[in-house]
Amino acid sequence: MTADERKAILEQCKGLRTTDVNDGMDLIGLQDVGMVAYDIAPLWKNVETLTHRFYGFAHTVRFLPTNKRIQTDTPEAWAKKKGEWYRTLAQGPINDQIQAGDVIVIDGHETGTGFIGSNNAQRWMNNGAVGVVTNGACRDSDELIRQGIPVYHRYMRPTVRPSRCELDATMIPVNIGGVMVRPGDLVVADGDGVVVVPIEHAEAVLAEARKIANGDRAGRTRLFQEAGKELDETTEALT
Repeated sequence: MTADERKAILEQCKGLRTTDVNDGMDLIGLQDVGMVAYDIAPLWKNVETLTHRFYGFAHTVRFLPTNKRIQTDTPEAWAKKKGEWYRTLAQGPINDQIQAGDVIVIDGHETGTGFIGSNNAQRWMNNGAVGVVTNGACRDSDELIRQGIPVYHRYMRPTVRPSRCELDATMIPVNIGGVMVRPGDLVVADGDGVVVVPIEHAEAVLAEARKIANGDRAGRTRLFQEAGKELDETTEALT
């Protein structure tokens, strides 16, 4: 997919919720194809700015439990081995492969590892990622929240990769919450969870989703006016 094609799809996503996208999937015959399991949820929400929401293209990573352990006699030796493990066995995602608009999607929920920490997640964001989704764990959760990094996860665990997991592959299909996620598939996340749209259906799904969203916004505008509530950006029609 070219940069212009990616940009056009992301423009169509603006203002859409997972509910709109899921309903669009229903309308074109993809019921329950892309709805990620309900227990993969946002680490934090900001209902004022909605900065926990994102949409982008899947950049997939898969980790497997390791059958190796680090055996050392001193903290210094452990620190050295730990660094070697990251470099040779558990690197990922590859930072210089991240494109603007990518969503880091990590499959590794049975490894007992906190894959997403405050440093590596910030590095991914600095390289252009817009958010992270995993069927596993994050760590440094207080810092992730304070840094405003959108993370959708199953649980938290204060562990590291060395002696727990190895990188299997990057940019391959993965299973996240019962959904096949392929590199480049469209990922939409908000307070209701995560929806994955097969990229070949993105144009059709987004067209229907925008109709649905505008119908919802028009209805909410009328209800706000009846209630005497001030209109906000969630009632404005999408163009």
